[in-house]
Amino acid sequence: MKEIAIIGTTASGKTGLSLELAEKTNSIILSLDSLCVYKEIDIVSAKPTKTERGDIVHFGIDEVYPNENFDVVEFMNLYKKAKTFAQNNSKNLIIVGGTGFYLKALVDGLSGGLQTKIKLDIPLNDAYDLLYSLDKEYMKKIERNDKYRIEKAYSIYKESGLVPTEFFSKNQKSPLSKDLKIFEIIWQKEDLVKRIALRTKQMVKEGLIDEIIYLEKKYTRSPNCMASIGIVETLEYLDGKLNKEELENKIILNTTKLAKRQNTFNKGQFDNVSSNIINSLNSEIVKYFSI
Repeated sequence: MKEIAIIGTTASGKTGLSLELAEKTNSIILSLDSLCVYKEIDIVSAKPTKTERGDIVHFGIDEVYPNENFDVVEFMNLYKKAKTFAQNNSKNLIIVGGTGFYLKALVDGLSGGLQTKIKLDIPLNDAYDLLYSLDKEYMKKIERNDKYRIEKAYSIYKESGLVPTEFFSKNQKSPLSKDLKIFEIIWQKEDLVKRIALRTKQMVKEGLIDEIIYLEKKYTRSPNCMASIGIVETLEYLDGKLNKEELENKIILNTTKLAKRQNTFNKGQFDNVSSNIINSLNSEIVKYFSI
């Protein structure tokens, strides 16, 4: 069995490439996307439809409901499940998506030792101040309103009795995929912006607004995923703060900013990446699987 990862910014064509390659290389697909994992979030996540997926087995799509938790630990467990399935069924594995943090955890590992997550029993600001007084070097990298990371640091302290810096030094990371071959799709900035604009207009045409109305009615605005790009702007539209043209323009702008952040992250976090335009990368990956 061989396994690879395909990365690239949002709207770079990763999904289409992975589907084409899976057919050619007898592969299953693990989605590396923090929004595709949710059921009922279909249009705004740009997940491949069931028709597009065809007979290709996918993991990481429609795994949980929007009001259920999914984080990097769940992703790591999903990777193990996908890899076991691939091995047992004589398949290759293609990991594809834009959530670089998940991939980073896969190749670098997560610190072990914690099995549960303790919710805050004091106000967020008080938790931050407590942790800052105990572990300034770690906490100064975390914004005061970053609820997820503050809760994580608080869980570490309450469960282990150690401040985060000490905990991580005693619980070294263990990578799940040490020698994962990574391929990156690259685009000229102007061409990528055009692709983002086209995809955004297509989303609106396909029923983005109706999808967000449904999600808000069923799940409210409280789940973390309801703060995702495409959703938050549509909620502003529904609140009367934007007209439809402004809605599209704001999604395009924020998605372009996201693409820039993804590109910066990928360049700074991954080594030995094979980067190329999408057509050349297709041939390169097929060749890699045939070796």
